[in-house]
Amino acid sequence: MVGRSEESRQAILHSTLTLLGVGESEGTTIQRLTVEAIAKHAGVSKATIYRWWGTKAAVVIDAFASEYVRHTPVRDDLPFEEALREHVLSVVRQYAGPDGRLVAQLVAESQYDSAALQEFHDRFWTARRTAAITLVRRGMDEGVVRSDVDAGMLANLVYAPVYLRLLLHDGELTDDFAALVAELALAGIRVR
Repeated sequence: MVGRSEESRQAILHSTLTLLGVGESEGTTIQRLTVEAIAKHAGVSKATIYRWWGTKAAVVIDAFASEYVRHTPVRDDLPFEEALREHVLSVVRQYAGPDGRLVAQLVAESQYDSAALQEFHDRFWTARRTAAITLVRRGMDEGVVRSDVDAGMLANLVYAPVYLRLLLHDGELTDDFAALVAELALAGIRVR
Protein backbone atom coordinates (compact mmCIF):
# COMPACT_ATOMS: atom_id res chain seq x y z
CA MET A 1 0.00 0.00 0.00
CA VAL A 2 1.27 3.46 -0.90
CA GLY A 3 2.01 5.65 2.15
CA ARG A 4 0.06 8.82 2.98
CA SER A 5 2.14 11.30 1.02
CA GLU A 6 2.32 13.26 -2.17
CA GLU A 7 3.04 9.94 -3.86
CA SER A 8 -0.30 8.50 -2.74
CA ARG A 9 -2.09 11.73 -3.65
CA GLN A 10 -0.68 11.51 -7.17
CA ALA A 11 -1.60 7.82 -7.34
CA ILE A 12 -5.19 8.71 -6.45
CA LEU A 13 -5.38 11.45 -9.08
CA HIS A 14 -3.77 9.23 -11.72
CA SER A 15 -6.07 6.31 -10.86
CA THR A 16 -9.11 8.56 -11.12
CA LEU A 17 -8.11 9.71 -14.60
CA THR A 18 -7.25 6.17 -15.67
CA LEU A 19 -10.59 4.78 -14.49
CA LEU A 20 -12.40 7.62 -16.29
CA GLY A 21 -10.53 6.82 -19.50
CA VAL A 22 -8.57 10.06 -19.81
CA GLY A 23 -5.82 9.34 -22.31
CA GLU A 24 -7.70 6.24 -23.45
CA SER A 25 -10.69 5.66 -25.65
CA GLU A 26 -12.79 3.95 -22.99
CA GLY A 27 -13.45 4.40 -19.31
CA THR A 28 -16.24 4.57 -16.82
CA THR A 29 -18.44 7.60 -16.24
CA ILE A 30 -18.27 9.89 -13.24
CA GLN A 31 -21.68 8.62 -12.20
CA ARG A 32 -20.48 4.99 -12.16
CA LEU A 33 -17.05 5.71 -10.69
CA THR A 34 -16.75 4.85 -7.00
CA VAL A 35 -14.32 5.93 -4.30
CA GLU A 36 -13.81 2.21 -3.64
CA ALA A 37 -12.61 1.67 -7.22
CA ILE A 38 -10.26 4.66 -7.02
CA ALA A 39 -8.82 3.44 -3.71
CA LYS A 40 -8.30 -0.09 -5.01
CA HIS A 41 -6.64 1.09 -8.22
CA ALA A 42 -4.41 3.57 -6.34
CA GLY A 43 -3.47 1.08 -3.62
CA VAL A 44 -4.79 3.27 -0.80
CA SER A 45 -7.67 3.09 1.62
CA LYS A 46 -10.95 4.96 1.20
CA ALA A 47 -10.07 6.76 4.45
CA THR A 48 -6.93 8.13 2.78
CA ILE A 49 -9.03 9.55 -0.04
CA TYR A 50 -11.56 11.07 2.36
CA ARG A 51 -8.75 12.71 4.38
CA TRP A 52 -7.94 14.85 1.35
CA TRP A 53 -11.28 15.08 -0.44
CA GLY A 54 -14.76 15.22 1.01
CA THR A 55 -16.54 13.83 -2.04
CA LYS A 56 -15.97 11.80 -5.17
CA ALA A 57 -16.68 14.94 -7.19
CA ALA A 58 -13.81 16.76 -5.46
CA VAL A 59 -11.39 13.94 -6.36
CA VAL A 60 -12.55 13.94 -9.98
CA ILE A 61 -12.33 17.72 -10.26
CA ASP A 62 -8.81 17.81 -8.79
CA ALA A 63 -7.73 15.02 -11.12
CA PHE A 64 -9.23 16.81 -14.10
CA ALA A 65 -7.76 20.17 -13.10
CA SER A 66 -4.28 18.73 -12.64
CA GLU A 67 -4.41 17.25 -16.14
CA TYR A 68 -6.17 20.17 -17.82
CA VAL A 69 -4.20 23.11 -16.39
CA ARG A 70 -0.91 21.49 -17.37
CA HIS A 71 -2.00 21.47 -21.03
CA THR A 72 -3.79 24.84 -21.19
CA PRO A 73 -1.47 27.48 -19.76
CA VAL A 74 -2.31 31.16 -19.74
CA ARG A 75 1.17 32.33 -20.64
CA ASP A 76 2.63 35.53 -19.28
CA ASP A 77 5.81 35.36 -21.39
CA LEU A 78 4.02 36.27 -24.64
CA PRO A 79 2.36 39.48 -25.81
CA PHE A 80 -1.35 39.57 -24.92
CA GLU A 81 -2.80 38.74 -28.35
CA GLU A 82 -0.45 35.80 -28.89
CA ALA A 83 -1.09 34.51 -25.35
CA LEU A 84 -4.87 34.71 -25.87
CA ARG A 85 -4.71 32.89 -29.20
CA GLU A 86 -2.46 30.19 -27.76
CA HIS A 87 -4.66 29.72 -24.69
CA VAL A 88 -7.89 29.40 -26.68
CA LEU A 89 -6.20 26.93 -29.05
CA SER A 90 -4.92 24.82 -26.14
CA VAL A 91 -8.36 24.78 -24.47
CA VAL A 92 -10.07 23.71 -27.70
CA ARG A 93 -7.50 21.00 -28.35
CA GLN A 94 -7.81 19.70 -24.79
CA TYR A 95 -11.60 19.64 -24.90
CA ALA A 96 -11.59 17.90 -28.28
CA GLY A 97 -10.16 14.83 -26.52
CA PRO A 98 -10.91 12.80 -23.39
CA ASP A 99 -10.72 15.87 -21.11
CA GLY A 100 -13.69 17.29 -23.00
CA ARG A 101 -15.81 14.22 -22.25
CA LEU A 102 -14.76 14.46 -18.61
CA VAL A 103 -15.59 18.16 -18.21
CA ALA A 104 -18.93 17.64 -19.94
CA GLN A 105 -19.71 14.96 -17.35
CA LEU A 106 -18.58 17.27 -14.53
CA VAL A 107 -20.84 20.05 -15.75
CA ALA A 108 -23.74 17.58 -16.09
CA GLU A 109 -23.16 16.23 -12.55
CA SER A 110 -23.10 19.80 -11.26
CA GLN A 111 -26.58 20.51 -12.61
CA TYR A 112 -28.26 18.38 -9.97
CA ASP A 113 -25.57 18.31 -7.27
CA SER A 114 -24.97 21.75 -5.78
CA ALA A 115 -21.95 20.47 -3.82
CA ALA A 116 -20.36 19.26 -7.07
CA LEU A 117 -21.06 22.66 -8.67
CA GLN A 118 -19.40 24.42 -5.73
CA GLU A 119 -16.40 22.06 -5.97
CA PHE A 120 -16.15 22.75 -9.71
CA HIS A 121 -16.10 26.50 -9.03
CA ASP A 122 -13.73 26.27 -6.08
CA ARG A 123 -11.27 23.75 -7.47
CA PHE A 124 -11.28 24.67 -11.17
CA TRP A 125 -13.43 27.37 -12.74
CA THR A 126 -12.63 30.33 -10.48
CA ALA A 127 -8.87 29.96 -10.94
CA ARG A 128 -9.16 29.52 -14.72
CA ARG A 129 -11.46 32.52 -15.08
CA THR A 130 -9.16 34.60 -12.87
CA ALA A 131 -6.18 33.67 -15.05
CA ALA A 132 -8.10 34.80 -18.15
CA ILE A 133 -9.11 38.05 -16.43
CA THR A 134 -5.47 38.68 -15.50
CA LEU A 135 -4.51 38.11 -19.13
CA VAL A 136 -7.10 40.67 -20.34
CA ARG A 137 -5.88 43.20 -17.79
CA ARG A 138 -2.35 42.63 -19.05
CA GLY A 139 -3.64 43.43 -22.53
CA MET A 140 -5.00 46.70 -21.14
CA ASP A 141 -1.61 47.46 -19.56
CA GLU A 142 0.06 46.73 -22.91
CA GLY A 143 -2.30 49.25 -24.55
CA VAL A 144 -3.81 46.60 -26.83
CA VAL A 145 -7.18 46.20 -25.08
CA ARG A 146 -9.64 49.05 -24.64
CA SER A 147 -9.81 50.30 -21.06
CA ASP A 148 -13.62 50.13 -21.00
CA VAL A 149 -13.67 46.35 -21.53
CA ASP A 150 -15.04 44.30 -18.63
CA ALA A 151 -12.27 41.71 -18.21
CA GLY A 152 -14.61 39.17 -16.59
CA MET A 153 -17.15 39.50 -19.38
CA LEU A 154 -14.45 38.96 -22.00
CA ALA A 155 -13.27 35.82 -20.20
CA ASN A 156 -16.86 34.54 -20.30
CA LEU A 157 -17.24 35.47 -23.97
CA VAL A 158 -14.07 33.59 -24.93
CA TYR A 159 -14.95 30.42 -23.02
CA ALA A 160 -18.69 30.39 -23.84
CA PRO A 161 -18.47 29.25 -27.49
CA VAL A 162 -16.04 26.50 -26.50
CA TYR A 163 -18.37 25.20 -23.79
CA LEU A 164 -21.37 25.50 -26.14
CA ARG A 165 -19.70 23.27 -28.71
CA LEU A 166 -18.46 20.91 -26.03
CA LEU A 167 -21.75 20.48 -24.19
CA LEU A 168 -24.25 20.70 -27.05
CA HIS A 169 -22.05 19.25 -29.80
CA ASP A 170 -22.81 22.37 -31.82
CA GLY A 171 -19.93 21.89 -34.24
CA GLU A 172 -16.42 20.50 -34.04
CA LEU A 173 -13.70 21.68 -31.68
CA THR A 174 -10.99 22.43 -34.24
CA ASP A 175 -7.96 24.68 -34.59
CA ASP A 176 -9.90 26.84 -37.08
CA PHE A 177 -12.70 27.24 -34.55
CA ALA A 178 -10.19 28.27 -31.86
CA ALA A 179 -8.64 30.85 -34.19
CA LEU A 180 -12.07 32.27 -35.03
CA VAL A 181 -13.06 32.58 -31.35
CA ALA A 182 -9.82 34.40 -30.55
CA GLU A 183 -10.09 36.72 -33.55
CA LEU A 184 -13.72 37.62 -32.85
CA ALA A 185 -12.83 38.42 -29.24
CA LEU A 186 -9.83 40.49 -30.28
CA ALA A 187 -11.82 42.40 -32.89
CA GLY A 188 -14.20 43.58 -30.21
CA ILE A 189 -11.65 44.67 -27.63
CA ARG A 190 -8.71 46.11 -29.55
CA VAL A 191 -7.77 49.73 -29.03
CA ARG A 192 -8.81 51.50 -32.24
